[in-house]
Amino acid sequence: MAPPSLLARSRAALATFKVESLFARKRPTATPRTVFVNQPLPDHLFDHKRRPVKAHVPPTNQVISSKYTIITFLPRNLLEQFRRIANIFFVFIAILQFFPEFSTISPGIVLLPIIIVLGITAIKDAYEDIKRHQSDRRVNHSTVRVLSGPRWSNPNFSGAKSRTFVRGIIPKRTRSVTDPESPSLSDPAIEFDHDHSSDPLPHPETPDVYWSKTLWEDVRVGDFVKIMNNDPIPADILICASSEDENFAFVETKNLDGETNLKSRNASPVLADLRSAKDCASTLSPFTVECDRPDTNMYKLNATVTRDGQRSPVDIQMVLLRGTILRNTDWVIGLVLFTGVDTKIILNSGGTPSKRSRVERQINPQVLVNLALLALMAVVCGIADSQIEKQLYPEGAPWLYDDNTSYNNPNINGLITWAAALVTFQNVVPISLYISIEVVKTCQALFIYFDYDMFYKKTNQPTLARSYNLSDDLGQIEYIFSDKTGTLTQNSMVFRECSIGGAIYHGDPEEDQDLDVKKRTAVDEANAVSRDSSFGSTSNGPSSATSPTIGPDTIHPPAVVKLASGVLRHFSDQQLRQDLARAVHAEPGSENEAQARALNGFFSVLALCHTVLTSVDPHTGVIEYKAQSPDEAALVQAAADVGFVFRGRDREILLLQTPFSREIERYELLDILEFTSARKRMSIIVRKLNGDDSRLFLLAKGADSVIFERLKSGGDEFKRTTERHLDDFANAGLRTLTLAYKVIPEDEYERWSERYHEASTALDNREKEVEDVSDEMERDLRLLGATAIEDRLQDGVPETIADLKLAGIKIWVATGDKLETAIAIGYSTNLIADDSNIIIIRGGDTGPSVYQQMTRAVEEFFPDTDVLEKEDTADIAISDSGPYPLRRLSTSVPSIVREGNGTRPGGYVLVIDGTALDHVLVDDRNKQLLLHVGTRCDGVICCRVSPLQKALIVKLVKDGLRVMTLAIGDGANDVSMIQAADVGVGITGEEGLQAVNSSDYAIAQFRFLKRLLLVHGHWSYARNGTMIVNFFYKNIVAVGVLWWFQIYCGWSSAYAFEYTYLLFWNTFWTIAPVLGIGLFDRIVDADVLMAFPELYRYGRERTWFSLKLFFIYMIDGVVQSVSLYFIITRTYFTTTTRPDGYGIQLYEYSTTMVFSAVIAVSLFNGLNTNVWTGWVFFAIFLGIVLLLVYTLIYNSISPGWFVTDVYGNNQFLFGSAFFWLCQPLCVAIALLPRYLYRAWQTGYAPGDLELLRYIRKTQPDLDMATALRPERDGATPRPSLSRWRPSSRMARPVSISSAPSATPAMNYSVDTLSLDTRRIPVSRTDMCTGVRTVHRGFDFATEEGGVAMRRMQSNLSERRQSTRHLPLAAEPKQSPKRKASLRIFHSLRRKKPPTPNKDD
Repeated sequence: MAPPSLLARSRAALATFKVESLFARKRPTATPRTVFVNQPLPDHLFDHKRRPVKAHVPPTNQVISSKYTIITFLPRNLLEQFRRIANIFFVFIAILQFFPEFSTISPGIVLLPIIIVLGITAIKDAYEDIKRHQSDRRVNHSTVRVLSGPRWSNPNFSGAKSRTFVRGIIPKRTRSVTDPESPSLSDPAIEFDHDHSSDPLPHPETPDVYWSKTLWEDVRVGDFVKIMNNDPIPADILICASSEDENFAFVETKNLDGETNLKSRNASPVLADLRSAKDCASTLSPFTVECDRPDTNMYKLNATVTRDGQRSPVDIQMVLLRGTILRNTDWVIGLVLFTGVDTKIILNSGGTPSKRSRVERQINPQVLVNLALLALMAVVCGIADSQIEKQLYPEGAPWLYDDNTSYNNPNINGLITWAAALVTFQNVVPISLYISIEVVKTCQALFIYFDYDMFYKKTNQPTLARSYNLSDDLGQIEYIFSDKTGTLTQNSMVFRECSIGGAIYHGDPEEDQDLDVKKRTAVDEANAVSRDSSFGSTSNGPSSATSPTIGPDTIHPPAVVKLASGVLRHFSDQQLRQDLARAVHAEPGSENEAQARALNGFFSVLALCHTVLTSVDPHTGVIEYKAQSPDEAALVQAAADVGFVFRGRDREILLLQTPFSREIERYELLDILEFTSARKRMSIIVRKLNGDDSRLFLLAKGADSVIFERLKSGGDEFKRTTERHLDDFANAGLRTLTLAYKVIPEDEYERWSERYHEASTALDNREKEVEDVSDEMERDLRLLGATAIEDRLQDGVPETIADLKLAGIKIWVATGDKLETAIAIGYSTNLIADDSNIIIIRGGDTGPSVYQQMTRAVEEFFPDTDVLEKEDTADIAISDSGPYPLRRLSTSVPSIVREGNGTRPGGYVLVIDGTALDHVLVDDRNKQLLLHVGTRCDGVICCRVSPLQKALIVKLVKDGLRVMTLAIGDGANDVSMIQAADVGVGITGEEGLQAVNSSDYAIAQFRFLKRLLLVHGHWSYARNGTMIVNFFYKNIVAVGVLWWFQIYCGWSSAYAFEYTYLLFWNTFWTIAPVLGIGLFDRIVDADVLMAFPELYRYGRERTWFSLKLFFIYMIDGVVQSVSLYFIITRTYFTTTTRPDGYGIQLYEYSTTMVFSAVIAVSLFNGLNTNVWTGWVFFAIFLGIVLLLVYTLIYNSISPGWFVTDVYGNNQFLFGSAFFWLCQPLCVAIALLPRYLYRAWQTGYAPGDLELLRYIRKTQPDLDMATALRPERDGATPRPSLSRWRPSSRMARPVSISSAPSATPAMNYSVDTLSLDTRRIPVSRTDMCTGVRTVHRGFDFATEEGGVAMRRMQSNLSERRQSTRHLPLAAEPKQSPKRKASLRIFHSLRRKKPPTPNKDD
């Protein structure tokens, strides 16, 4: 292949050029880093002048999202503004007028307009950036506890902080918020260690070392920091020690990866003794930390700690990353490894881009067209003038005297005429256009700010436009990329419903009364029914309960359980309370016995099968659950709400309080078969220790698909009932779990335990061996029921997404959550409709490649497309299908798996994970195929993606499809995505201000996005587009009149008008009507746009601004200029208008043209305005009135004041009948084509907008949302959630005017948007494995393979190994009359609690 030409390379370089790249600080290539603690730096880090080597100087912890500094503002802003071709042209014309031959007025005044335009734009940009600086300052000036004091010094280098607008003006602050040289014990910025020091001596009056609150931006590499519970992490920090046993720490990482469950981290073992400020500052034990170079991989970090000659490895499990939050841990002491731009979250973010709206980019080609027209006009004038001079000079024309010199001849004069024509016709490119756009967009930003419907009362947060120049882009969005956590969801769970033993419990409806009062009432009712049993109260109120020593037969008062973090409300169900009350007194063999066993077993599994920790308040005895995920917290909390209170664990002993026993039930935890995404289940094996019942139980929870296939045969009716309940739960968008158990014989467990131990210690294929052995035990389970948890969405999310889909906007969700969670959220948010087909693409080292999976997806679901023929991939897909054919799992819904299922109606949703995207984003062929598949789906969900992958996905769609994109998020992991999109929206949520600081618009709730796009975006785009084409039109009218005059002035580039009329054309006479369009026009009212999202298609289809529309308005202007000029010229030159018979003067009839042109232009703009309000009337007639007043005054100025060419013109102008008759005639003829077109369009070919405007005009009190779309009000299939869940067919836009009807109000067909209330189960096809299943809402979030779980498994393994060869404790033999298969717990058969043993 031949190398590209110079022109091609230049064009490519110009296309990829970015202004910000010129001002980005070029950082040297990152190098491996060594952090030195309590020791001097080695010599190789210094140069020969003892200056630090730059490659070894880490950056400051200051993070800046702003664009400008004091130094770079002027050059960068000017470069950005001169990307507008018109600005370059205006400067050229201004310079041209400095030459006397082309001067019209004072040269200084000529520069004034362009200076004003540039200045106002610069002021607006500066204001926007100052707001960014203020946001940066709030982040950088957060405080953290840093080790300080005379005994401590950090020897490591630190880079210099950048001086921005704020830092350049305000004097430099000290490093600490307190004076480190003279600390005061009463200073709140100083803290000391009391309980954590290895040498807990009282600190003296002048301590040598302490913790000082320091600004984030002043944190340096090598600093020791102390992070307290719920504090954000300021940098990437190596954990030295924590308050927890075995130096664990729990962090919330949803700001990095979107996952809601907590992650466990552990300290470096060799640094675990650094538990106080004194320990950290000790010089007796120096050490170093050697780190690999900073990289973007969020899940990998390689480092080594060298201490006392011993080297210890460090991985990501020992590091707290910036952007995470410390949870459920009192404190952590850590060492700063990476700061600022070296931290992983910042490395995954880009620099603040300089965005331009699509309308602004489209203006450049139109300006080029006008410039080409201007050049053509100037060339014609130059050539014509030169030819006329050549013809008339030999004939002795007196005005051509001496026209044969080197500086004065036809050729030179033709060139001068060409340049003069550029000045004469310069208004073809209006200089006031850009300043008008800036004014209008600034006002539109204020309209957004003051919109009360987008004001969040809870936090007093209005919607804020941080970038004023993108308002019209909001009306053209075609793709939305959204984060999940914090954007769509609240990261809070509600236990909604459950199915137990075939009975479903929906839960009591939410009420406005205080939940604590309700819970206490529930407890009172239960205790009134059963005095010898106690339900667990879960009120938050104070209690006198204490935390007594737990013994095997200790009788306890009702436990007080505080509402767990991440759980919104308590679970309560009146029917469940009654059933539990009856179950407590169930007699053996009675009809209530089966339901009693099911209830006891169900909630016992919820209360025991988990990894939740308990925290007991030592003063009140109140229990609080601390879970790694809100899912587990909601499950355990729900069990406690109904009386099954998990009281904590004493090493391997689990403590449970139930309504069936007054004593605390004790269970020995033997094994944990942990949850993984592949297993989709979690099981524990426990031995009951109370009384004479010492049986072994396996308690399991997981996905319905894996639990049902492991159930014991029998009970088919019960299984079918539970399946129906699961379908109902999934249809309501709830996250489901299925619960089961089995009783394990002692000898079977002994044999299995041997095999499990061998598998867990195997050197080869350990994971597979463990899974195989675990699967052996998890067989022949007995079904208990299912749970349904709601991942509480942000208010209005399902409705908003449904309406955005109706608007024709494709929605892609990019989240760091696992696949099941992403699907569950997609379903609950209406992204996945009731009848959607889910296509799953997975990455990995085994199975088909990602390309093969996508190819099969096309063959299976889109066989009618020609994608494969274009890609030439059909043969590859068939030949490689080999061992992974599509197969079907057994389901109860035959319609899902019938032949031709791929073409079933309902649409498709693509789900692809981050590993697959790694393969897609590096290969152009994969990119194109992903775009082909993605664009044929109703939505796309990308799970397990990194922040950088989010940005790459946005760029892939934006550049590959050339569409308008919007990204919305609320966390630091969304910054790169927000910056990559055409429009970035940040949500001011709980995850900090990083997303908002980098966004173009800041909203408080996701639901406000609907109004922002459908109303303000639509209005802004329609207003701006119409205003711009009307701007070009009105200038073409004026320039056209000047052009036709050249025919009669020898093509000399002379002005037809008196110059001031032309000077004020864009500033006084015609500016108000176009500004009125830009500020006050409404295509339809806001409530109509909100009720009919389909109208948004006008914006997506670029109806209001395009090159075609531009040419239509240009031609309209040319045609109007013809009628205005030639009719008036013919009228005035047919006979004189003066009573004395003298001939007319130029300005006498040209002023008539000015009046006619201004009136015609103003009324033409009025014709293009959809709503005539008082402000529109004022704007349209303002210019006409100003022109009249100006003419009366200007023509009356006597030469004694200053000389003008129009003095006395009023007498001839206004006294002429031609002046008064030409106005209505010329204006009517000029406007006739546009008027006829609008009349025909409204009367004979009305569109949706015309119909809706007509309805609003004729029936102003009609609620169109109710009258025209009645089906939107009653569509609530799940009363408990009050969610409107449309089918995917509702995402297809419908035209209001598509159905013929005599009455416009009835033109909207209700049938076109009728809801399909028939439940069609969602099919899921995994293209990697070929498995097709029915989706029943399974989802469960927890940390997989975390440090805490590994430590628990290690403790269990050590305990099992230590007792392997010891005889088991004597256990009471089970009576042969007892049938273990009939009961889960012996306590069910008790009528009353046993009498405590006196010996105890």
